[in-house]
Amino acid sequence: MVLLANLALVLSLLRLVQAWNTFKVQHTPGEDDTPALLAALPNLTADTTILFEEGITYNIFTPITFPVLNNVEVAIEGNLTYPDSIPIVQAIVADSSFPGAWIVFTGGQNVTLRGSKNPKWGWIDGHGQPWWDAQQQVNRPHGLTFGNINQGVIRDMKIWKPVAWSFSTRGSSNLHAYNNKILAVSDTNAFPFNTDGFSAGGTDMLFENNHIENGDDCLTVGNGAKNIVFRNTYCWGGHGLSIGSLGRGGAVADVQNVLIENIVMENALYAARFKSWTGGNGLARNITWRNIKFSDVPFPIYITQNYWDQGIGPRPNTSSTNNTQIQDFTFENFVGIVRDVPYVEGSCISDPCWYYVPEATGKEVAIFDLYPGTAKNIVAKRIFSRTETGAPVAVMCNSTTIENDVGFECWNGPFVRTKAGL
Repeated sequence: MVLLANLALVLSLLRLVQAWNTFKVQHTPGEDDTPALLAALPNLTADTTILFEEGITYNIFTPITFPVLNNVEVAIEGNLTYPDSIPIVQAIVADSSFPGAWIVFTGGQNVTLRGSKNPKWGWIDGHGQPWWDAQQQVNRPHGLTFGNINQGVIRDMKIWKPVAWSFSTRGSSNLHAYNNKILAVSDTNAFPFNTDGFSAGGTDMLFENNHIENGDDCLTVGNGAKNIVFRNTYCWGGHGLSIGSLGRGGAVADVQNVLIENIVMENALYAARFKSWTGGNGLARNITWRNIKFSDVPFPIYITQNYWDQGIGPRPNTSSTNNTQIQDFTFENFVGIVRDVPYVEGSCISDPCWYYVPEATGKEVAIFDLYPGTAKNIVAKRIFSRTETGAPVAVMCNSTTIENDVGFECWNGPFVRTKAGL
């Protein structure tokens, strides 16, 4: 009986092995490789590895939209190249059939997107440099949407010069994203606008051991996100570790339980950042940034409930009493250097720059731009910083907008640690 049971187990395992399919994506030199893949996808929705083979550069000249997948691995061991023609890409993005990103996962269960550990292979080339040089921001494509996936993995991916936004995880849950690299760094003085790293939208997500060099948020946590951990990551350039923006057009925000820890931030405009629009609604609660090492950062800790879009004109004046509520924010163990030397950050296209803060000295380690009655339990503790020029470190904070000890003297003046800041 034992022998028969063991034989049955072996046969069962053999059936499982035999049931798994590996599909090698076809490549035709000089041609678009997307149509052949799309034609095959209806038969690749379960128990399959979809393999882009090492040693081949695939022409992804038109977008890929994956159907709902179950137990599928997409393995990018070769290189992928998007079109290098701006007009061609713009025409595709402008078409009503464009799926929103160049590579879209529409949903599924147990889905893995993996690249290669070979430093020469596994790259996705977005050809962003010509867009940045031309300051072209019309009909830009998002890179990858890994959406509505439960039990997903994104690992060992490498993105080279995305035109704009890199990864979105909207609607996904139980996601692990690790050992990924995003390099959106310009070779010229042109700025890589909106080259966000990870846009976290969903629940129960762990991002760790990633490397991001870009021109916008290293991380942005969007509305509806809950139980997000982002840790052990290097961020260079860009606009920081951001929650939001939230509440645009009066939208109701709901972001809860976010932990951002063990991050190195270099040459970035912000380190820890929260941004919501005047007139917003809802709540952002239980957000922690801790163990942040920063250098060359003008705004290490920055909260604003008056975010605005420089592309639509000057900072708005409003009499709205609505704002996204914030509660239980902790900034803990920040160590680094405040960039207080004069400069103009590359994303500035307005006068004054969109990141200009009235009355700021440029030496602030923390700026709390809050509305009265909207913020509860905001604390900054174990903050150790100095300025590049050696001038005293400062803060900006209006004591009429906050009820608790925020960890430093709440005023527009020198940084003076208080009891909660120890």
